[in-house]
Amino acid sequence: MNKINLQIIHMLSKNQLGFLYMFMSICAFSLMDVIVKWSVDYPIGQVLFFRGFFGIIFYFFVIPKDRLHNFYKTKRPGLHALRCISGLIALVAIFIALRKLPLATVVSISFAAPIFTTIFSIFLLSEKVGIYRWLAVLIGFVGIIIITEPGISDLNIYYFFPIIFCLGLSYVAIAIRQLSSTEPVWLISFYFSLSITLLSFLTIPQGWVMPSINHLIILSLIGIFGGVANLWLSQSYKYSEVSLVTPLKYLALVFAIIFGYFIWEEIPTIKTLIGAFLVIISTLIIFRREIYNKKIITSKTVND
Repeated sequence: MNKINLQIIHMLSKNQLGFLYMFMSICAFSLMDVIVKWSVDYPIGQVLFFRGFFGIIFYFFVIPKDRLHNFYKTKRPGLHALRCISGLIALVAIFIALRKLPLATVVSISFAAPIFTTIFSIFLLSEKVGIYRWLAVLIGFVGIIIITEPGISDLNIYYFFPIIFCLGLSYVAIAIRQLSSTEPVWLISFYFSLSITLLSFLTIPQGWVMPSINHLIILSLIGIFGGVANLWLSQSYKYSEVSLVTPLKYLALVFAIIFGYFIWEEIPTIKTLIGAFLVIISTLIIFRREIYNKKIITSKTVND
């Protein structure tokens, strides 16, 4: 299997590899979302267990052999804790949203995470945000309002959960950016999967349901898909520029519309599609400006 992987790596350029890993990541995340939405007969805490526990098992296969004896060691436990807490808030919120709202609606709102990351970066990373990114933030918020307007008018609180997910994920992005300067990706992901598993145990008194063998296999795929999706996402950014592979993320909306229609007979409204379009445009502007600013900084450094 490793020989096949090496042959594929040698055959493809770095950008092509980045596209391939991003596409596989999107497919895995989309399948995980479908299973979470399907698992409505099982308590959220129990579903979290499968996401965390089988994610932990997966990461033991990617830990370098020379780190097996001390893989858990870290110099930044506090930042890991903050990353895990914000990630747990985001995960619980998105799990609730997936069960209560149309799949395409949840995915559309979740695209807004970079908008909140931009705002948080001002206060947490002291980054300067120019007029283009502020315009992108404004466009994104208009998109969110258009998508959530039916929920707000009908007092459907579940429309707030994808927004809570975006807030949590936004801080996760900043925390990972800080952690990745000293910590390997697999360790960051391992601690998150461990925190999910520990949180799930606290929900056992609420009553877990004994799954059948078939359901057990399907539920375990939540953790496996989540684990490989995160790893493939990191690999995508490793081999290719963010600006090149990021637009592929929006294939998730196409998958959500297809799965939602054929499995749950969900048809996205015109408002959802218009709002999703605005959110996508805003995040693309943000990504393009980040890449542009990095190039400016790099060129100044070289010239200096």
